[in-house]
Amino acid sequence: MKKFIILLFATAFVLLPAACGDENMSDSAQTFQKEIAQSSTDTENIDATNFEGEIELMQEKSLKMLIGDAEVEVEWEDNESVEALTKLSESGPLVIEMSMYGGFEQVGSLGESLPRNDVQTTTEAGDIVLYSGDQIVVFYGSNSWAYTRLGHITGKTAEEMAELLSGGDVTITISTGE
Repeated sequence: MKKFIILLFATAFVLLPAACGDENMSDSAQTFQKEIAQSSTDTENIDATNFEGEIELMQEKSLKMLIGDAEVEVEWEDNESVEALTKLSESGPLVIEMSMYGGFEQVGSLGESLPRNDVQTTTEAGDIVLYSGDQIVVFYGSNSWAYTRLGHITGKTAEEMAELLSGGDVTITISTGE
């Protein structure tokens, strides 16, 4: 969208002098016209390989989660808590012993506190949250409390989440994709 607006203004400033003549345009308008023309040329010449390298680096740093031996797909939040969790798992996989609680969640200690930004939340099956800054919670039911959102397990129904988590205590493993 930003590129479109820049190109729209560039086109207007390029065509305007043709209609009015360059001699009617102020020096600052001519300078601005040149800057706009240069910036639109610069955006067209961006090297795509730089973006590919950044995407690969982000994919390498993405977190993976296992519940028992089953890998689950997680859509992680973009927040400082997930960044801290990623850093924590860079030195090796985090193995967290989870315990059933309340008939709707598994809770496990991280062993250290992460930054938190608790917000009153109603969870659903598949939600992954930080509780009290040092405990990770994975839901197979619903609850309402103040949590920091970490992510959501995708591609699993509520029934499949209950199947994974409601049969007793589980172990989850969180690691980077490196």
